Amino acid sequence: MYNFLVKDTTIENADMIIVPLFEDNLNFRDEEINRKLKRLERRELFNGDFGEILNITGVKDEIQNIIFLGLGEDEKLNKERLRRVFGKVQKYIESLKGKKIFIEFVKSKNISIEDSVRAMIEGLSLSNYKFNKYKSDREKIDETDVSITIGGHNLEHKDYSDIVEESKILVETVFNARDLVNEPSNVIYPETLAEEAVKFSKRYGFEIEIINHKKIEELQMNSFLAVGKSSIHKPKVIVMRYFGDKDNLDQKLGLIGKGLTYDSGGYSLKPSNSMVDMKSDMGGAATVIGAISAIAKRKLKINVVAVVAACENVIGNEAYKPGDIISSMAGKNIEILNTDAEGRLTMIDAVTYAIREEHITEIIDVATLTGAALVALGNDVTAVVTNNDSFYKELEKAFTSTGEKMWNLPNFDDYKTLIKSDIADLKNTGGRYGGTITAGLFVGEFVENKPWLHLDIAGPAYITVPWDYCPKGGTGAGVRTLYELAKNRSEDR
Repeated sequence: MYNFLVKDTTIENADMIIVPLFEDNLNFRDEEINRKLKRLERRELFNGDFGEILNITGVKDEIQNIIFLGLGEDEKLNKERLRRVFGKVQKYIESLKGKKIFIEFVKSKNISIEDSVRAMIEGLSLSNYKFNKYKSDREKIDETDVSITIGGHNLEHKDYSDIVEESKILVETVFNARDLVNEPSNVIYPETLAEEAVKFSKRYGFEIEIINHKKIEELQMNSFLAVGKSSIHKPKVIVMRYFGDKDNLDQKLGLIGKGLTYDSGGYSLKPSNSMVDMKSDMGGAATVIGAISAIAKRKLKINVVAVVAACENVIGNEAYKPGDIISSMAGKNIEILNTDAEGRLTMIDAVTYAIREEHITEIIDVATLTGAALVALGNDVTAVVTNNDSFYKELEKAFTSTGEKMWNLPNFDDYKTLIKSDIADLKNTGGRYGGTITAGLFVGEFVENKPWLHLDIAGPAYITVPWDYCPKGGTGAGVRTLYELAKNRSEDR
């Protein structure tokens, strides 16, 4: 990650400067640079439109590159647009190999100084991610050699070091989540996912327990075991605990992450081209690992328990089959109609474990659960199902701040009839229609009336077309929003 410094300063010792400009105020305080800007404006080469970028070279002292960055209308600027536009400009920093960079601070009518600084740092940093460890000819760049100063006369004389540190931790934990998702399934499987979680527990400061196959059987997590028992990589339950509010240990937020380190579909076999990216089916696990890492490192005043039921869904001698009836830790029996609707079977036992063994009082489950979520909402929106409107309002406040798009789907009782079985308590798929909702409500059958949010991140967790600050592959979707929700609660106490 880049080295950031934020201070009230003029341009100093820079080989590159970035000048963000609103379209209705194309002025810069440096006279020489401003004269060049006015010439560009007269020739209509730069108008300040949102996302417009123009680079001119060799123009002032030691400065080799000046980049004019269009912010559009001030009234329309918000934190997410600021993240996105700085995600765009980061590519210029990279391609032009700037080492000492000065960025004029963005002062907007709609954004506080602190939030503006955060958004600029996050946009620049989140876009600067690469997963190239398996490329033998990869260029090795020490990004700590790049120093970025955010400054200008509009900055108040404050200490911004904590904002820089918080942003650094958030970006780092998002990158950790991206790495976990991007690793192939012959590298990340239940055992090695658990090993990575242990490393993170030491680095970020949370407790961890790894529950092995024998103990899982004793707990009668039979729904989870049905999915994972056919693989040579035996299932693991990863339990992560952070208690930052020890005066209120009767209040614990549970984060449940889907941990399918590979999903072939089982006997309801996926087509070959649909299996290629199924290393990403543990995106929910990566998200909750990233979130609890950031929460613990920042020592937030909140109690959080994260649970991941990690396994592979493959065909083997012990594989479960369509038509089977399996039990669950909660005691409910499930008719299997499709072995590719496996994630919900692992999630329900993880939820029951978190409630009965860890005594959590609220639940957020995060899963790459249904292709139907992409059909309904596209690639960049998380589908939400909930039983508690006030809990959703907390989530909404958090994702509005982080810019991660989420949408609350209806939760009518009539949907629940679609997952009722004629011969068991439930069936593991509700059919073609309302698939994201019925999958979420299947998990909801096991929350024991606890306040609950179900986040289906099947769209945004793994992308094949990059955008502003998200390269191809794993995105770390949800890490920042879960952290923001926890932070808001921490600050309220």
